[in-house]
Amino acid sequence: MTQAPVPPGVDQSRPSAARIYDCLLGGKNNFPVDRVAVEMMRARAPELIDSAFANRGFHQRAAKWIAEQGVSQFIDLGSGLPTVGNTHEVVRKIWPDARVVYVDNDPMVLQHGSFLLTGDKAASVVLADVRDPDAVLGNEDVRRLIDFSEPVGVLMTAVMHFVADSDDPGGLISRYLAPLAAGSYLSMSHMTGDHKPPKAVAAIVEAGRQSAGGACLRSKDEIRKLFDGLELVTPYSGAAADVTWVGLWNCEDPELADSEGSRWLYCGVARKTC
Repeated sequence: MTQAPVPPGVDQSRPSAARIYDCLLGGKNNFPVDRVAVEMMRARAPELIDSAFANRGFHQRAAKWIAEQGVSQFIDLGSGLPTVGNTHEVVRKIWPDARVVYVDNDPMVLQHGSFLLTGDKAASVVLADVRDPDAVLGNEDVRRLIDFSEPVGVLMTAVMHFVADSDDPGGLISRYLAPLAAGSYLSMSHMTGDHKPPKAVAAIVEAGRQSAGGACLRSKDEIRKLFDGLELVTPYSGAAADVTWVGLWNCEDPELADSEGSRWLYCGVARKTC
């Protein structure tokens, strides 16, 4: 099979967050520089492969759960490269006509995602930076596919830890949610350094610096604060409405789901009530 040409704007000498994640998931859409970054992280934290799969599982379970609440349109921010069980594939098991917009700042995501969605008029890929809500929400495809008068599922899976405090992550989230109807949902996962070896944290921060200009691993309290103004839902049976580890959200058996790898990311799903 002939490999697709590298799209303009891709720097093969610098790792990409989307391609690093692809590599962790066992994908093929990455370059040697991305694999070097992954090995640097794995040398300090071998459980990061498990982390990537636990995080992907959370993304899929949360998207499905939001669809089950009656939401049939989604904005997937920082979507990354296509893999097995993409958002539109998951939510269309609930709503066959569900509309999905993928947003990422990596030209390879645009190339591969657009190819995957060829002929699909209810899904699109937008090349934009999550730190620019006005550009994202004002995009022509977003306006065509998303009805702002009806509830929307906003998915922020493993993306906000690339947003520095100076860029006001809480303010960015509020700007994304402000124009959306009551009954919309935010699903978010976020890396943490809580209870982690300093050298492992340093390796991840360095990989983030190389690929995305930095990585801000936040505490549970800091991540919980990103949901301010929203109503967090119960993550699994018997738990309080709060953020939790990605492996635990909507799990069947908390003891089996609570892996060391999943404890690199907190997550939560919350509802906009007004």
